[in-house]
Amino acid sequence: MLAERRHQLILRALRSGGPAAVTDLSEQLGVSPATIRRDLVRLEEEGLLTRVHGGAVVDEGDQPFAEVAEVRVAEKDAIAAKAASMVRDGQSVLLDIGTTAYRLARQLHGRRLTVITSNLVVYEELADDEGIELVLLGGMVRREYRSLVGFLTEDNLRQLHADWLFLGTSGVRPGGQVMDTTVVEVPVKRAMIRAGDKVVLLADSAKFPGTGMARVCGPGELDVLVTNGSLDPGTRSSFEDAGVDVVTV
Repeated sequence: MLAERRHQLILRALRSGGPAAVTDLSEQLGVSPATIRRDLVRLEEEGLLTRVHGGAVVDEGDQPFAEVAEVRVAEKDAIAAKAASMVRDGQSVLLDIGTTAYRLARQLHGRRLTVITSNLVVYEELADDEGIELVLLGGMVRREYRSLVGFLTEDNLRQLHADWLFLGTSGVRPGGQVMDTTVVEVPVKRAMIRAGDKVVLLADSAKFPGTGMARVCGPGELDVLVTNGSLDPGTRSSFEDAGVDVVTV
């Protein structure tokens, strides 16, 4: 079994049943306890779980959106302002989940646009702006992440097209691979990429390399990267070789 698949199953087991022992996970996945311990170390380094004596636990509190929203606000606002300047009135904009997309939504007030989103905070921000035609995708509500996910969300996206997709990420690997820590969000992000004419990745400097065990896409599926940090030469080359316009604010 590939490590990425094991990681998904470990997190699923922890979220469904609370704390789990190394021995139990070993039996469930058919691998050695030593392999499980290495997996738990890796997942803890990525901030996805907390190791406890003999096993691990996942915190399923409301931390994800509420706390992240208060981090690196100035950097996100600079990225959001640049992203907003790319959009012309009359165009359609698809906004991903996450806090940077929310900061971008705040920059769109007063514009004549169509905004499509599965981000509940974006919806709440723009709901009273009569100049914006607002499309809220259906799906299952993930309260702690303030998002909508699942096959209904993906099916909605198959019926839509947007001039712009502004995509968030948990982290970007040195080779330009866009990652996410939340496996259930990945199919929605991929459906968004297929629905967007121009795909713009919004990633502040903390996202390099950032975290994430699930691959969303490679650099070849992006058109623009907007960031506030200087990229290492290898990462920049990965994007530029794929034809991505790297914009630093």
